[in-house]
Amino acid sequence: MERSTLSSIRRVRRQSTRHQGAHGLLPWLCALVIAAPASLAAKEPPSRDAEAPVLAVMERSTDERKPLMRLTATGAQPLDTHEARLDLRIAYTRSRIWNPATPGYDEVNLRSYHSPGTNPETPFVAPTIVTAPGETVRIRLENQLPQEPDCKPPNVNIPHCFNSTNLHSHGLWVSPTGNSDNVLLTLRPGVTFEYEYNLPADHPAGTYWYHPHLHGSTALQVSSGMAGALLIRGSRLPAPERNGDVDTLLRDLNGQPFHERVLLFQQVAYACRDANGAIKVKKNAAGDVIAWVCDPGEVGSIEGYDQFGFAPGASVDTWVQSGRHTSINGSVLPTFNDVVAGRIERWRMLHAGVRDTISLQLRELRTDHPSIEGLSGAELDSWVTQNCTGPVLTQFEVAADGLTHGQAIEKGQNVLQPGYRSDALVVFPKAGQYCVLDAAAPADGSITNAAEDRQLLGIATARSEGAPPVTDVRAFLTNNLVAASNMFMPTDTRAKVTADLRNGLRLDAFVPHKSIPKSEVTGTQDLVFNIDLDKTPFVYMVDGKPYDPNTARQLVLDDVDEWTLKSTRANHPFHIHVNPFQVVSILDPHGVDVSVTGEPNDPQYANLQGTWKDTLFVKQDYTVVVRTRYQRYIGEYVLHCHILEHEDQGMMQNVRVVLPDGMGGAVGEGHH
Repeated sequence: MERSTLSSIRRVRRQSTRHQGAHGLLPWLCALVIAAPASLAAKEPPSRDAEAPVLAVMERSTDERKPLMRLTATGAQPLDTHEARLDLRIAYTRSRIWNPATPGYDEVNLRSYHSPGTNPETPFVAPTIVTAPGETVRIRLENQLPQEPDCKPPNVNIPHCFNSTNLHSHGLWVSPTGNSDNVLLTLRPGVTFEYEYNLPADHPAGTYWYHPHLHGSTALQVSSGMAGALLIRGSRLPAPERNGDVDTLLRDLNGQPFHERVLLFQQVAYACRDANGAIKVKKNAAGDVIAWVCDPGEVGSIEGYDQFGFAPGASVDTWVQSGRHTSINGSVLPTFNDVVAGRIERWRMLHAGVRDTISLQLRELRTDHPSIEGLSGAELDSWVTQNCTGPVLTQFEVAADGLTHGQAIEKGQNVLQPGYRSDALVVFPKAGQYCVLDAAAPADGSITNAAEDRQLLGIATARSEGAPPVTDVRAFLTNNLVAASNMFMPTDTRAKVTADLRNGLRLDAFVPHKSIPKSEVTGTQDLVFNIDLDKTPFVYMVDGKPYDPNTARQLVLDDVDEWTLKSTRANHPFHIHVNPFQVVSILDPHGVDVSVTGEPNDPQYANLQGTWKDTLFVKQDYTVVVRTRYQRYIGEYVLHCHILEHEDQGMMQNVRVVLPDGMGGAVGEGHH
């Protein structure tokens, strides 16, 4: 890349998350902080070593400094209790975010997670926790945000208590009660609390994440950057009687896992305000707001819910109006300079934002392109039109929401809604530069319920290490996975795994849950999202009612339900805690099932039938049918829309799982 482009774009460092050490078949791993890119500026600060991601300090029971000992026939031996502990504190963080429209940095003051080893270049980026099935993860969460006066509003669905918090482990199959994944707890400023996630030995390996989930402040805190990846690595091989972890297959012939890249997508909707408390904006000649602005010396922040959704009287979403950019690992317009042509990479992508549908697309960049320095808005989009003109690279998605597919899904455009995760295998076929794009999204396929413009997210530079160009990526990927199967799979499953791979990249031996046939279903559930636009403020509802912390939908342990999900106003990502679900069908308003073929102008539903997820986009007037089992855990948790300001304003419902006799699901105090 030319020097002028390098000076105008941040560098993304390699997200190396190789495990360190092993205990039997379980790798006991260090928690990693995403190595954040060097900052964009005319004069860049000294860069970190791209090969050395920052490590969060996480104590494990195998810690050599102070091991527990057990008595054996040969004497005292180290005892591994399979426990890990991480200290996290929440506090305001002064940082800066690149603004291409200036161009320059905007200073920001954000509520953020901190841990020992937090990257000082992007201190608002949370650490990546890496663990394994069978491990107990303890997170000591200390709320150091400023004290706030009595902040309980007369209506629980009015955003409130912005300095109070809690913690949600999104997608984990763990208990929702006590000090586990309990989002009905409230941690006020000054409170310290230790969460304990007991990962069962059969927990699916995959890509998960964590974020705050206190009703009334969730969107504001997540938008501030309070979100981090949570990776569960597995080393269980498939066997004739059980499935294994896809991690055991996704490795090169030296036995090393495919090069891994963690991509945390966020929309940090910071703003500066005038003397009257209004967001400072820039307008065009017609008087339309075209950007939010911060004057020199001002500090952007996120302190109000006028920074989300639709502003009063506005025809566009505030995120579009703001002119802000989706960041990757805390960096706006990064470059990926550690890409090797002809190498298989595993991209772990997490939509940890609260606004914007991300339609990730990779396209070859013209070799003679001009610099993007100083370009933003329409000029930057024009640059993309003129220069990101090469063929679209194929992504082979092997898992969604942490759950391995029965067959790799081939995607030219990978649509991520808030809360989604996608594990995709990517190959840059030859040396050169590539555009990393958020492609345009149609109005009926976006969370803003309006057509979303294309946006450049970054640029990848692939270098050659002598390998010939890859002309057929599918064949290249198939051959490499077949070779890995023949080398690493056990003899009693090797033939089946290899045959499945040759049969359209099937991954049946690695799906974490058994399919749910109609014959297993014991009951039905119906859910409808809606917004009453005739009231001020708008009323956000599930099943015709805004959130009530004192009521709950009652479900029975070990039942198997078929859910019908609908929305009568706008589009909403449905998310339910604890137990994932399997997609049965997605019917458009004409009754056509688009869960296999997708739609001509919107690929996001294609090939979803039969897949497992924990978050799923429900379009207005569509009928989405899924099935789920309530397994292992009783207690109370929630389902909600993952447009988080919708959740904060009432689009949420408590769920109570009870024992088969209808008892045993104790009701907690709720948020308030």
